[in-house]
Amino acid sequence: YGAKIRAPHALVMTFLFKSGSLREKLTSIAQATYTHSRNLACFVFTYKGLMALQSRLQGKKIPFHSFFAACIGGWLVFGENNPINSQIIMYLLSRILFGLSRLAVEKGYIPQPKQDPFPLVAALIWGTVLWLFEYHRQTLQPSLQSSMTYLYDDSNVWHDISDFLIYNKRTDSK
Repeated sequence: YGAKIRAPHALVMTFLFKSGSLREKLTSIAQATYTHSRNLACFVFTYKGLMALQSRLQGKKIPFHSFFAACIGGWLVFGENNPINSQIIMYLLSRILFGLSRLAVEKGYIPQPKQDPFPLVAALIWGTVLWLFEYHRQTLQPSLQSSMTYLYDDSNVWHDISDFLIYNKRTDSK
């Protein structure tokens, strides 16, 4: 599963934003795919092993078991701050925030919104990220900085249609 998810992403990001030879780029893609796959496999093994152990020790499965097992697995497997782990954690964080919001409504902790809150959430997220990009760029994750630099800075200079179709950062003069 990790290879299925990471390989296409690494391929696109590497060829869009990384420099180097074809061999270096392919090595980078393979390394990112391997790391993502290995980390997911280690986490699943750790999580399922701890779940089975807790269930066996207590004679039944209880909700806290999943939280505890995942915390231990998260610490052991995803505790190193590197680009792969960082991206996985950011991916999970966004989904957790949506899930917790839905759970809060479902449980009655907050009222069901009268209107879809998604447009407001989208506006606040885009407003915040562009403010950070313009005034505190160094606080953003490097791959987000690269994407935003490409979209909002590099797009200020156009040479011809190839800038739009291929890549608008020229290394040689035409």
